[in-house]
Amino acid sequence: MNMDYLTDKFSLDGKVALITGASYGIGFAMAKGMAAAGATIVFNDIKQELVDKGIASYKEEGIDAHGYVCDVTNEAAVNEMVARIESEVGVIDILVNNAGIIKRIPMCDMTAEQFRQVIDVDLNAPFIVSKAVIPSMIKKGHGKIINICSMMSELGRETVSAYAAAKGGLKMLTRNIASEYGEFNIQCNGIGPGYIATPQTAPLRETQPDGSRHPFDQFIISKTPAGRWGEAEDLAAPAVFLASDASDFINGHVLYVDGGILAYIGKQPQ
Repeated sequence: MNMDYLTDKFSLDGKVALITGASYGIGFAMAKGMAAAGATIVFNDIKQELVDKGIASYKEEGIDAHGYVCDVTNEAAVNEMVARIESEVGVIDILVNNAGIIKRIPMCDMTAEQFRQVIDVDLNAPFIVSKAVIPSMIKKGHGKIINICSMMSELGRETVSAYAAAKGGLKMLTRNIASEYGEFNIQCNGIGPGYIATPQTAPLRETQPDGSRHPFDQFIISKTPAGRWGEAEDLAAPAVFLASDASDFINGHVLYVDGGILAYIGKQPQ
């Protein structure tokens, strides 16, 4: 086995990758990794201004990305977007179901409508988008679907009942797509990010006026064997691996990129 063989296995040359909601954040980081491995990047967002911002960000990185406005909870809109991508860019080889939302509300304060909205974006949408791309993957004879799960696919926490329910469901949807379509050389796996340092989590990492860490920052560091938050870039190489031929016999698995949190019971109180 030589290096060329390994390089080829991890190459995404000639592949079309659709990463939903990837105009910024972890979706953007994973898309950058896939572009570096040779993939053509396609992404969507819910508003034109977000798509335009995304395209500008990709251009800054030297990536010629294709952006589409689409609400991934709308089945007709998703089917139309996938048809347009197939005609304008090519058949989708790689799908990353990255678009998601979270509402941090105690369960008894949460309305059924708010619960449904989280389930709609975080669970129904991956079903809708996967269903739209699988027929062409079957015809082509291969396909990769990566669902962005979460540690909340395994763990509960205060205020995230809807998110945890959706991500737990997404873990099982991942296994079921693998079960149902593995015979067509389609691999469906998940990535479960740990706590990632993004602009959204920045307030939780701000140094306090007395110079100490934010209490939530202290909590995460104490729970993480790696002793740090993850960076969005930490997800890029795992995404490339699961999108590439290197993972052809891996199916229905969730790869947790969490610095070891799920393996660790936590520090003993002093």
